[in-house]
Amino acid sequence: MKKVAILGSTGSIGRNALQVINKLSHCFQVVGLAAGYNVQLLLKQVEAFRPKIVSLKEKEGAEKFKSQCPDSSVRVVYGEGGAEEVASFGKSEIVVSAITGINGLKPTLAALRTGKKVALANKESMVVAGPLLEKLAGQTGAKIVPVDSEHSGIFQCLAKEKKDNVKRVILTASGGPFFQISLEEMKKKTLEEALAHPRWKMGEKVTIDSATMMNKGLELIEARWLFGLEPYQLEILIHPQSVVHSMVELKDGSILAQLSPTDMKIPIQFALTYPEREEAPLPSLDLSQVRTLEFYEVDTAKFPLLLLARQALIEGESLPIALNAANEVVVKAFLEKRIKFVEIAPLVTQIFTAHQKENIGCLEDVFEVDRRVRSLAWKILKQRN
Repeated sequence: MKKVAILGSTGSIGRNALQVINKLSHCFQVVGLAAGYNVQLLLKQVEAFRPKIVSLKEKEGAEKFKSQCPDSSVRVVYGEGGAEEVASFGKSEIVVSAITGINGLKPTLAALRTGKKVALANKESMVVAGPLLEKLAGQTGAKIVPVDSEHSGIFQCLAKEKKDNVKRVILTASGGPFFQISLEEMKKKTLEEALAHPRWKMGEKVTIDSATMMNKGLELIEARWLFGLEPYQLEILIHPQSVVHSMVELKDGSILAQLSPTDMKIPIQFALTYPEREEAPLPSLDLSQVRTLEFYEVDTAKFPLLLLARQALIEGESLPIALNAANEVVVKAFLEKRIKFVEIAPLVTQIFTAHQKENIGCLEDVFEVDRRVRSLAWKILKQRN
């Protein structure tokens, strides 16, 4: 029985992870859960899985949870420190890192410091601090196994291949809800339409990132550090069927691809069970029903944020941090209906280009750049309004 802690247990990845664990209850035991604000859902999760420690985002939520939880033996903590405590909890061997945004960085680091296997669903951690995470994992013996379907596919394709044999890696993108419409039509799209993803059920922030295709830009940067690749080796193709999750081309011309049903339970289960495999939680993929697999180049006129991501990927240092911070602030403003969908890319571009590249030597540098870029972003939004 492997003991598991889940960071972001009430979010989309966290809920899916608990469904996987419920089906594989002979393999896994939940010992820690870190949530945001959803006290009622966390209470249900605690009743079902009986963890030893739980954390909530704020003190008020933790107090409300304590007053309603019938099991007084559960340790209740809160805030950033609480999430880190769940991540480093001594009884856990595997940590599912699924807190959205840069807020997931410190808990992820806490898990790596204690040498645990980290099932990484928080791409922003690797985007803003990839070299630091990889170095720390090397020092402590921790293992990072990606949960994102694209990176899980790459991880599996590269499992028995020498790095020198890799010519390029291709991440696939569904194209989001606006792939088949014109730029003019995109200008009229609402929040509700942007959240209506045609293939995946995800949290709000990553769903909007899919609509702008910023998620693919962040995934390019993540892939560089996860797999030790050079920028020129990383490419994106739009694949509307979302059946082929990624491909690896080798120097002899062979292309390896990972295919599976369009459901996050598959890569979550693989990350939990790696290096072993268990029976699939879903019916097998029926290729006779899929029939068509389409691939298209990305139209960067419609999805210009990919150009910024490519620049951040190539130049590195503080640029990925600035890009992520600008995007998080602007997407939050869009989710709050303070700006229109079509304004996301121009605003992110304005904030990103205002930042001058700096060297990053430590974790404090990461958070300082993030703080300054966010401050600038809110100032620009306030002036605009």
